[in-house]
Amino acid sequence: MLDMRTSPNQTVSMARKHSTIAPDWWDYTTLDEDIISDAAALTPADLLQLSRPGFTVKFYDTLEEFYLAEALEYVEAWRQSTADNPVGVCGPIGPTEQLPLVARLVNTLGLDLKCSHFWGMDEWFDGSREVPVTHPLSFERADRELCFDRIEPELRMPDENLHFPKGDVTEYCDSWDSGVRCAVMQGGQGDIKHWAFNDPVRRSGTWMDAPPSPEEYRKLKTRIVELHPITLAQNARTSGGGNITMVPQQAITVGPVETWKADKVSIWQAGTHDNPFGQRLTALMISKGLADSAVPMSLLADHPNVQFNYYRGGLGTCAVEMH
Repeated sequence: MLDMRTSPNQTVSMARKHSTIAPDWWDYTTLDEDIISDAAALTPADLLQLSRPGFTVKFYDTLEEFYLAEALEYVEAWRQSTADNPVGVCGPIGPTEQLPLVARLVNTLGLDLKCSHFWGMDEWFDGSREVPVTHPLSFERADRELCFDRIEPELRMPDENLHFPKGDVTEYCDSWDSGVRCAVMQGGQGDIKHWAFNDPVRRSGTWMDAPPSPEEYRKLKTRIVELHPITLAQNARTSGGGNITMVPQQAITVGPVETWKADKVSIWQAGTHDNPFGQRLTALMISKGLADSAVPMSLLADHPNVQFNYYRGGLGTCAVEMH
């Protein structure tokens, strides 16, 4: 078993094996077996005990409560915004169920968003530019159709306050240094243990024998990335009916540099996007300070305010079940 007295901010050090999923890439299957087995053994009660200063684990008993709490993070952030001190939210596409609730809450409360801001986390890249909003998988299209187009016109934020990543990331990056405070960055967790599209890197060149150090990876800004094969398969499964041929192989993603500018990082796990093992692994690594860029989510061990939100019914079990 791992020594659970591991001090926060400790970096995992081990002889690295090859991925059992994609040998040309780094990913969580290259971790030490002790970490794997300890994560798989965690019960829901154990997960709650992983909370520590700077890292909070919360459970929700119903999906209604789960997505309402996620939507309320938008509202609570935007209510802080004024003309002199504008406040924004950085939001995900996975999950999306909170987005219509955000619009309904804004309309019901009559919340004026004229001084508020929103950053999209990521967008697909077609090899030459960001995909247009007409693309069926466009994240900007989803944000607009599921949330912002549903807000009453007199309450909507100006279009210039909506920041969606583009192939030329300059304007998007500049918006993070424009005097707008990001109160919360929300996200889901993918099968490859990413937030946004901060995937592990290929096993090549400088990173043939070891993945980037946590310090190296945290220097990455918003950028165009090549996606791990598992990420392509996941997005086909969750958004494209399994048709992986329609999923672009690259994306534009908000980076760790921007993530560390957010007051809080809030990760929402309903059991839809990652499996029972993955939901346990990243919580363990963040709690114990086991930062490793083969598991990008684990780098949040060094962020001062991270919250993992779980739907209790989506936690499942890591026991073997034949189906």
